[in-house]
Amino acid sequence: MSKTSPLQIDNLTRNTTLVSSGRVADGYWSRFRGLMGVTGLKAGEGLLITHCNSIHTHFMRFPIDVVYVSRSLEVVHVDRAMAPWRFGRIHRQSSFVVELPAGAAAGTEVGDVLAVRGYQRLMVNG
Repeated sequence: MSKTSPLQIDNLTRNTTLVSSGRVADGYWSRFRGLMGVTGLKAGEGLLITHCNSIHTHFMRFPIDVVYVSRSLEVVHVDRAMAPWRFGRIHRQSSFVVELPAGAAAGTEVGDVLAVRGYQRLMVNG
């Protein structure tokens, strides 16, 4: 990923950092493109895709971990090491997803609560 923002995503439940240097896909084209054409993700990198409850890994060159997150920032599902050319299941409770290098979501489980810093447009219940 050539351009990063100060996006940081922490797992508050596990006291770990999932993303220390990430970017956001919140427009039609950036969400559509996702990680297509990217050659890989370095440790600490990630992509937050807004308004998303399912993903695909078509045209990708590497496996990724995918964390599905609700509006209240609770993890609702984790796909680990999802291979290229796959479809993810639909998770209706998911408001956004976080795509990470394979293995980066190790220890993250359903029910964990996340904190997102550097992106103010997320709508959170409460």
